[in-house]
Amino acid sequence: MSRSAQTVARDAILAVFWVWLGLRLLNDWFGGVLAPRGEPFVPPAPLADAATALRELASGLGVLGVPVEWVAQFFASASFAATYLPAFASGAWLTVILTILGIALGFVIAVPVSVARVYGHVTGWVALGFVELIRGTPLLVQLFVLYYALPLSRWFAGVPFVGSGIVPPQAVWVAIVGFTINSAAYQAEYIRGAIEGVPSGQLTAARSVGLSQLGGIRHVVLPQALRYAIPSWTNELVYLVKYSSLASFITVTELYHVAEQAAYENFRFLDLFLLAGVFYLVLVLSATTTMEWVARRVAIPGVGGSAGGRTPAD
Repeated sequence: MSRSAQTVARDAILAVFWVWLGLRLLNDWFGGVLAPRGEPFVPPAPLADAATALRELASGLGVLGVPVEWVAQFFASASFAATYLPAFASGAWLTVILTILGIALGFVIAVPVSVARVYGHVTGWVALGFVELIRGTPLLVQLFVLYYALPLSRWFAGVPFVGSGIVPPQAVWVAIVGFTINSAAYQAEYIRGAIEGVPSGQLTAARSVGLSQLGGIRHVVLPQALRYAIPSWTNELVYLVKYSSLASFITVTELYHVAEQAAYENFRFLDLFLLAGVFYLVLVLSATTTMEWVARRVAIPGVGGSAGGRTPAD
């Protein structure tokens, strides 16, 4: 299969997934337009009946019934998956929210922190302390401190509409704060490395034409550095998709939490976590595809590259 064919196939799979997820969420938010709220679009019972009938047929065919048994297993798996798809859609939506807000709000913090790391004096030490503190402690510990040790949960609980309708409960907002802070520290290091990859003469040239240091950083250095940092952002986005599972430990019903709850109800851990793995894979593919699109949109010939990224040990 050629590369273009692979890209078309990937994009088609992602399009089907996001159309289904959008319809699933809209259906539940508006009280069940296409199917009863919380019920699958495709009823699992007929699929299960087909699996049973095919198994009976396969048992009477002996060795020749092996392919029929495979088809029966497919229908059985489809029936099982259809039962849990509405709950998984809700969990996937929360995973997406945690990821997007975490990386977007983290970026807002990361840019000034990275600039302070490179060009600041006192602010450079403050930025260094923030980055090393966050990168040096586990994300799970940070979430526990924010949720259990600090009064953030009570503050968010007192905000109007939090936890009602489609507005997530306070635990989700605490998780967003945690992911924002954590991602900001990592993004700051990626951007710092990208800034240091821009030749120092660029800022000198900017100053020579009348720009202030801050203006030179903003208009000359950062536009180049942010392009260098795109591969690292791709890494960060992928990691946040997977790290969002840690929010389950502070009662956030994201994708991993939904799979875990369902598994403890019927003890089909392998089946449910395989289904969750498929969801995570599609979300990761969506993240990388999005960042590839961003890289193409902002590409300038001769400007780009990588400033590194998290390693699995991080």
